[in-house]
Amino acid sequence: MASTISCDVAIVGAGLAGGMIALALKARHPALDVRLIDAATVVGGNHLWSFFGSDVAQGDRWIVAPLVVHAWQGYDVRFPAHERTIDATYFSIESSNLDREVRRVLPPHALMLGRKVSGASATAVVLADGDRIEATGVIDARGPGDLSLLDLAWQKFLGRELALSVPHASPRPMVMDATIPQIDGYRFVYCLPFGAERMFVEDTYYSDTPDLDIPVLGARIDEYVAGRGWSVASVEREESGVLPVAMGGDFEAYWRSGGAHVAKAGMRAGMFHPTTGYSLPDAVRTASMLADLNDFSGAKLHDATHAMARATWKSRGFYRMLDTMLFRAAEPEERYRILERFYRLSPSLIGRFYAGRSTLTDKARVLTGKPPVPIVRAVRAIAGSMSS
Repeated sequence: MASTISCDVAIVGAGLAGGMIALALKARHPALDVRLIDAATVVGGNHLWSFFGSDVAQGDRWIVAPLVVHAWQGYDVRFPAHERTIDATYFSIESSNLDREVRRVLPPHALMLGRKVSGASATAVVLADGDRIEATGVIDARGPGDLSLLDLAWQKFLGRELALSVPHASPRPMVMDATIPQIDGYRFVYCLPFGAERMFVEDTYYSDTPDLDIPVLGARIDEYVAGRGWSVASVEREESGVLPVAMGGDFEAYWRSGGAHVAKAGMRAGMFHPTTGYSLPDAVRTASMLADLNDFSGAKLHDATHAMARATWKSRGFYRMLDTMLFRAAEPEERYRILERFYRLSPSLIGRFYAGRSTLTDKARVLTGKPPVPIVRAVRAIAGSMSS
């Protein structure tokens, strides 16, 4: 028999954004009755999230600190005509750790996993089994809305965590190795040393299409690993994904596509970096902002999340313009030149870029000098994007 459950805040979607909001709300408001609902049976799925130290404001680090499982000082990049070590902190979070932390903080009844949602409003969630959750306010963090409303390219990848039979000699992350054949757009390999005999290797593409051929990418990872001289004992874990890279679109229409009057977080709110597709820094900011509230009504949650997402979208036109240049002005096999030039700039500028906090001086510096794409094509691409 169907039942009705009452609570203060119902979070629909137990991914990165939903999990962080649940942790932040319980930390700041211990008495708050928070429910985290998802059809999956674990929090966070099967993912690895990485971020630069400068991505997260000092005052918000309390949210991510318990989740970090790997940390490094410095990272490397390699291009055909340039390689460099950048002195910056870099961190990784594994979804299994997010799952453990959420289970530690939330009481058992608050974690409603394996429960499929059939609908959500500003104050109610209807489950597929007929149960209903009545909440003071609902936050929808179930993943993207209607992405067809945005002008997108894609960052897609296959990653494998490898156990090696012989220790490697790579003490720092390789955030971009673009010395490999350029296929299907801008291609690079990403490597994280999790231990002396453990390496995470990801084959990544900035592509015009979201198509992902797992067996082909797996063979390319094998080829890269062999070229590095690493001897693989076993593949411990594998993950793949396709992230949106935004060049434009109608933000308000996208927001409404995920529920016009419902509070939203994560990808559903359009809260991702236009160039990288990464959502972790925005997920932390959103969780921090919501934890500072005292009114958790559906209307207040909607207005707060909408205002943050709208302001974020508006502030990031510069990145969408650069994405347009990357995908519409550069030949696919020549896109790496844009990143090669970018990584000659100052570490502080690079850090602010990834954090989505580029200054006017940063933007001028990125755009000055000899352009890595034909200037006429760049102007046409930007003009075409602005008129569409």
